[in-house]
Amino acid sequence: MEDQSTRPLPRPGLRDHLRLLRRITPDPQPVLDELRERYGPVCQIGAGPVRGAVVGSATAVGELLHRPVEEFRWGHKFNVLGFVVGDGSMIVSDGTDHRRRRGAVQPAFGRRRLEEWIPMIVERTDAAVARLDDGPADLYPFGRDLVFDVAVRAFFGAALAGRIPELAQRFETAQAYLESPAYRQIPHPFPFTARSRVRADRTAIDRILDDEIRRLRDAGSVTDEPADVLETLVRDGSLADDEIRDQVVTLIGAGYHTTAASLAWTLWRALLEPGLWSALRAETDHVLADRAPADLDAGSLAKLDLADRVVREALRLHPAGVVSPRESAVDLDIAGHIIPARTLVLWSPHLAGRDPEVWPDPLRFDPERWRTPAEEQRRAGDAAWVPFGRPPRNCIGFAFAHMELVLIVSRLAQRLDINTPDGQIPAPHGMVVNRPTGGLPVTLHHRRPDVGNES
Repeated sequence: MEDQSTRPLPRPGLRDHLRLLRRITPDPQPVLDELRERYGPVCQIGAGPVRGAVVGSATAVGELLHRPVEEFRWGHKFNVLGFVVGDGSMIVSDGTDHRRRRGAVQPAFGRRRLEEWIPMIVERTDAAVARLDDGPADLYPFGRDLVFDVAVRAFFGAALAGRIPELAQRFETAQAYLESPAYRQIPHPFPFTARSRVRADRTAIDRILDDEIRRLRDAGSVTDEPADVLETLVRDGSLADDEIRDQVVTLIGAGYHTTAASLAWTLWRALLEPGLWSALRAETDHVLADRAPADLDAGSLAKLDLADRVVREALRLHPAGVVSPRESAVDLDIAGHIIPARTLVLWSPHLAGRDPEVWPDPLRFDPERWRTPAEEQRRAGDAAWVPFGRPPRNCIGFAFAHMELVLIVSRLAQRLDINTPDGQIPAPHGMVVNRPTGGLPVTLHHRRPDVGNES
C-alpha cells in the first residue's frame, strides 16, 4: 500500500498549468481559489528551476508555519527583494544574521514606543483630512500618501519630514519594479532600464540616510529614549551602517503599500456594510470626542473595539499579500504530501482566511465573529488568521500597522461623511500587493470643522 505521508504533490495538467501561470501574477486570487478547489490544500505549480508549491488550507498553513525555521531559506534564488531592500535586510536573511538583525530592530516596536506614536498618527490623519475638498475623491492615493507620511516620521524620524515627497517618489520606483513582469527583474548591468533606475534611487536614499546617521552620531544621546527606528538602530550599535540602512528601507518599502491596500479594503467594507460607518462614528465620538491628538494614548486605542474588529475582519478577507514565499531547504511533509527541497513554497493568507473548515460562512464580512468567539473557534481562528505571518518570521511591524489602521479608520469615520458609487466590492488586483481594482472612488463631505490640523 502507498505510504500516504509520501504522496507527491498534485498538479494541473499542461493546458491548465499554462493558463494558470499566465493569470497568477496579475490576478492571483481566482487562480489560488481554483487550485485549492481542484487540487486540495497543497499542490504544485511551475516546473524545473522555478518549481513552486501552493499551501492553502488553514491546517496545511498551520503545519508549515510550525516547522523549524532551519527547514527554510529566505535569501534564496527566487527572491528579488534583496536587490530592492538590500542583501543585509532581515527579511532576506537566514540563521544568525536574521536573528541579529531582527533583534536590533525589535526594541523599536515595543509597547511604550507604539503608544508614543499614537498622537502622531492621529495628527497626521487630521492634517491629511484637512486638505481634502468636499465632493468626488479617490481615497486610495489619499491613504497611500498618509501611510507613507506616518511611516517616514516613525521609521526615519521627523527630521526627514521635509523630504517626504522626494522619498515617496524614489520608493515608488522600487515598488513598480517589484510588480513588473519577471523577465524585467532578471539581473543585468545595463543602464536606462527599470533595474538601473531602482539602483539609482536606492543610492539616493542611502545618501539621505547616511547624512541622518551622521547627524545622530554627532548629536550623541540627548534623550532618554530614541524617537524613531533609525535612532534606535544607531544607538544600538550592533549593526553596520549598511545594515541599518537596509532595515529602515525594508520597514518602509515592505510596509507602506501593504498598509495602504489594507486601509482601502477596510474602508470599502466599512462603507458598504449598512449602518457600520455610523456605528464606527458613534464609537469614535465616544472614545476620542474632541480630544487633541496629544491627549490620546493606549487606553484610548483599547476602547476602539468595533474599529479593531472591522480591521481584523477586513484583513481576514483581504490580506495585503495573497501569498508569502519561502524556499524549502529540506523535503517537507505537509498535509500528507511531500514538498521537495529547493521548492518555492507559496503559503496563502488569502486561502487560510477563507477556509470554510475554520470560518462559518467564510465569504461574509462579519466583524461580530471577533467579539466573543467560543474558545475552540478562537483557537482555530487565531491559527487561520495570518495576514502578518507567524513568529519568528512574522511582520515585525504588525502591531504598528494594526494600530495605524484602527486609528485612521476611526478618525475618518469621525471627520467625514462618505458615500461609495455603486455598492459593490471591487475585484482584487496584484500579486505583490493586493489592491482593490480602480482604487477607492467616493463622494465625501467634512462632518465638522477640523481640530488641530496644522500641517
